[in-house]
Amino acid sequence: MTIFPPLIIPETLAAGPGPGNTDPRVLAAFANSGIADHMQIDVLRGMQEIKLMLREMFGTKNIHTYGIAGTGFSGLDCMLSAIQPGDSVVAFTNGTFSGIDCQTIRMKASAPDDLAANPLQPNPENVTVIEVPHGTSVTGEMVYAALGEHKPMWAFMAHWETGSGRINDLQGFNGACEKHGAMGLVDAVSSLGIADFNADDYPAVVGWASCPQKGVLGLPLTYAPVSFSDAYIETVAKRGCYTYVNHPILSARHWGIVDGKDVDVPAYHQTHSCYAIASFHEALRISLTHGRAEKAADYAFHEGVLREAVTAMGCKVSSNMTSLVVLNLPDALSGREKELVQGCRAEGFAIWPTLSEPVQVRIGILNQLSEESIKDIVSRFADAMLNMGANDVDKDAILKQVKARFAATKA
Repeated sequence: MTIFPPLIIPETLAAGPGPGNTDPRVLAAFANSGIADHMQIDVLRGMQEIKLMLREMFGTKNIHTYGIAGTGFSGLDCMLSAIQPGDSVVAFTNGTFSGIDCQTIRMKASAPDDLAANPLQPNPENVTVIEVPHGTSVTGEMVYAALGEHKPMWAFMAHWETGSGRINDLQGFNGACEKHGAMGLVDAVSSLGIADFNADDYPAVVGWASCPQKGVLGLPLTYAPVSFSDAYIETVAKRGCYTYVNHPILSARHWGIVDGKDVDVPAYHQTHSCYAIASFHEALRISLTHGRAEKAADYAFHEGVLREAVTAMGCKVSSNMTSLVVLNLPDALSGREKELVQGCRAEGFAIWPTLSEPVQVRIGILNQLSEESIKDIVSRFADAMLNMGANDVDKDAILKQVKARFAATKA
């Protein structure tokens, strides 16, 4: 029998699309939580407060707003569980993760024969996937045209797509769903806690799903926020769905949401972690204390500084998100994106390539909203470029440019 030595994972700078570096206060809340039963009174109080804070985060009065245990895909699985075999769906993809969402939708909307024909990548005729070119946003015009042609029961889109770093047109998506009578479902994994939006401003979007580890900045394995309108819940209550653990109604009961109302005594659904409750509670407190509008503005400013810095290095930015810069390397380094990323990660600088073609570099700023953090990211990326032979990169001049941008905000 082999007894392995203790696993020690070194600290890295998580500067990719997510997860971001967890705030020390969140880690402390996790580590300092007492050993408690998952139905202990303080754990339950924390859950009651979490669902109220999540309503603030989403900007909604939706009673069915709570957390699904797991990562963002757990929340998405819950939201998409309302889709049944044979349902007509139009879904949009413009990157890796909306592509996985679309695969999930095809699976859930497939009849047995569809699954048998292609068990891992079924293609039911009742699902139309609109493939938008990489690096391009989904526009309202695209959504209006597709929904007008297909008249689906459900429509799906990611709000922000980290696979390509693009923001998609939420207002246009909502308007198209309203006009054509579709029930809108939105992947808000990369926008919740970063973009300043109110879910209630988009009434045709009946389902929202996010994640704990990006804008919310909790631990990756805590709770994936979801929010469902009355129309969505009524549909599930009438038709049911093929799941138990991530059931949109049964899961809500564990958060004290029963028959469309908040109740004092939740019903057991599955075992929750008191440590996860404590850390997720603290992450939400931090985000709301920062303020949604101020946080969104801070992300926009810091992304702008990083964008200017990498552009000065000769890179070409193709993204428009405010938490992530997606770029093409200068022509002299084209084709060496993965090599550069691997070199950075070997030095504890965790940036990412895109996971689909064409390969680009992704640099994120989740929980890095300070001058010191941006300087560190810029400095490390400049070193990586120089190590790859980009001798025309003037690191000192670029860092002076970064300093000047921050100084201007203090003047």
